[in-house]
Amino acid sequence: MMGENRNYILAIALSLIILIGWQYFYAIPQMEKQQAQEELQQQAQGTQVQTPQTGDQAAGSSTQPGANGGVQVPGTAQQTSTAVTREAALKQSPRVVLDTPSLRGSIALQGGRIDDVILKDYRETVEPTSPNIVLLSPSGAPNPYYAEFGWVAEDTNTPVPGNQTLWSAPSGATLTQDSPVTLTWDNGQGLMFSRQISVDENYMFTVTDSVENTGDTATRLFPYGLVSRHGEPATSGFFILHEGLIGVLGDEGLVEIDYDDLADGPQTFPVTGGWLGITDKYWAAALVPSQDNPYEGRFISGVANGKPTYQADFLRDAVTVAPGTTTTVTEQVFAGAKRVDLLNGYQDQYGIEKFDLLIDWGWFYFLTKPLFYVIDYFFKLVGNFGVSILITTVLIKLVFFPLANKSYVSMSRMKLVQPQMMEMREKYKDDKLKQQQAMMELYKKEKINPLSGCLPIVLQIPVFFALYKVLFVTIEMRHAPFFGWIQDLSAPDPTTIFNLFGLIPWDPPSFLMLGAWPLIMGITMWVQMRLNPPPPDPTQAMIFNWMPVVFTFMLASFPAGLVIYWSWNNTLSVLQQYTIMRRQGVKPDIFGNALASFSSKKRAELAEKEAAKLKADAEKRKAAKAAADADAESDDDEPKPKPARKRKSKAKPSKPAGSEAGE
Repeated sequence: MMGENRNYILAIALSLIILIGWQYFYAIPQMEKQQAQEELQQQAQGTQVQTPQTGDQAAGSSTQPGANGGVQVPGTAQQTSTAVTREAALKQSPRVVLDTPSLRGSIALQGGRIDDVILKDYRETVEPTSPNIVLLSPSGAPNPYYAEFGWVAEDTNTPVPGNQTLWSAPSGATLTQDSPVTLTWDNGQGLMFSRQISVDENYMFTVTDSVENTGDTATRLFPYGLVSRHGEPATSGFFILHEGLIGVLGDEGLVEIDYDDLADGPQTFPVTGGWLGITDKYWAAALVPSQDNPYEGRFISGVANGKPTYQADFLRDAVTVAPGTTTTVTEQVFAGAKRVDLLNGYQDQYGIEKFDLLIDWGWFYFLTKPLFYVIDYFFKLVGNFGVSILITTVLIKLVFFPLANKSYVSMSRMKLVQPQMMEMREKYKDDKLKQQQAMMELYKKEKINPLSGCLPIVLQIPVFFALYKVLFVTIEMRHAPFFGWIQDLSAPDPTTIFNLFGLIPWDPPSFLMLGAWPLIMGITMWVQMRLNPPPPDPTQAMIFNWMPVVFTFMLASFPAGLVIYWSWNNTLSVLQQYTIMRRQGVKPDIFGNALASFSSKKRAELAEKEAAKLKADAEKRKAAKAAADADAESDDDEPKPKPARKRKSKAKPSKPAGSEAGE
């Protein structure tokens, strides 16, 4: 028994060390690093920084032979002598205004790029006056990020439009959901290029590139598309979330590549259908090639103007443009917020394979996505994601009720047979095999499953993790308020007890951010653990005393929605366990157990009292059973009287009333 206790204590201690170590040596530094990077980016957007031309090779300009006879997607860096503010970079090219219900920005006529996209419906913070989210920015800005489409000529002497090409557009043209814009460019050698760009009311751009051959010779051209990002962005830094290059590429399925994974060289995938791009936590820019034609998808990194660059691109097979003909290709690019309903709609509308995986649903996809639908359904009914989480928690408890009920009943029965178990341990203390056999016979006789107490916990771990993923990765939870001070369920509780929840004008360091909801969670966990008497072993008692404290600090940095879920789940568990224990004849003494947890003397007294009570109850049940067996045996020994015989009556049957009158 001492060996089992030692292993149990060691397992808990190691688990706590790992959790605490991960929290303070990884999670918190990553959070601080992200905040510092975001501050630097905001300062860079407002400050002009002079950077000399480096001449380093840009991402995508590799000269290695490819699948199309050495033809490669062109380099993505627009070579500039300075890195200026975003506003100044926008002025370096004539532009077509972009204005839709969801987006504002512009399209660059120099290069024909989609490189200025701002999301109207999303802001950087919960403050209604904070800046809108800037998704795409032009080359020359502090952090370029853009989408580009074009052609690569098989004959290098054939001029094709590039990133320096100045396209023509109708005067006063504006790109809206109802009015596409057509750009044109003549190469002066018999090829007329046109590019029609359209956008829906959300975030899907459609780019139709056409080439008209008015010359005398045929031309072979390779269509391409790319999404390029200069500079490594600030990421959340959590292992449960992928941020970087991503795609669904044929037999490879979902491909996720971190920014630093491309240092070993480009990765190529010959496929048909699917998609590829670059994703952040809530936003993405993803290329959607025509789903019917083969292409070579590629992820590559490089350096431009002293910054690392990352690119997702595709290159199609060559098309031949004969004299007097026009060739047209149509591609799409998604640039916006990763809303669940929107991605599902695009997946169905355009037949895009697994486009919903642009959201990192994780390994528990089969739980995470349905759980989101449940929460979203109740949100549409009640209008508050926090209340929806509470309702969903009740449903989860109902689903697991049979298992939890069986678990608590088994735990109560285990408590009732503790005197017999102690006797068996004492009787067979030198023979572990006989001790285990006797225990198993006792479990079988009393219909107790010793593992049933762990089963509900084990089964709820995936549900807990799935809810964590939903709160962490879905944009619907971003900036979703609850009540009071919780204005963002996807962010940690902003209050802390160390400045008396804002009464003291002091901002504690991040590791002291212990908010009100984490404290509530810790209290509910502590109460749940006090439903049972503390273990007599002082080391175990100390671990159980400190466990709620450790979990309180650990969950302080978790999303507030998850902490609210755990607090509510603990409260429901306390009510459920208390009721079941009372029905099984066990009366929880929460106050007495709480006092005993802080005093070894009280703990010993309570253990002796509990053992005596359980022993007395067991003796009463044993005596009652013996009396019942004795009554049954006495009933079996007494002769039973024979049943009296029924004599046949010789009397004639009487006539029915009125029979004489009828004769």
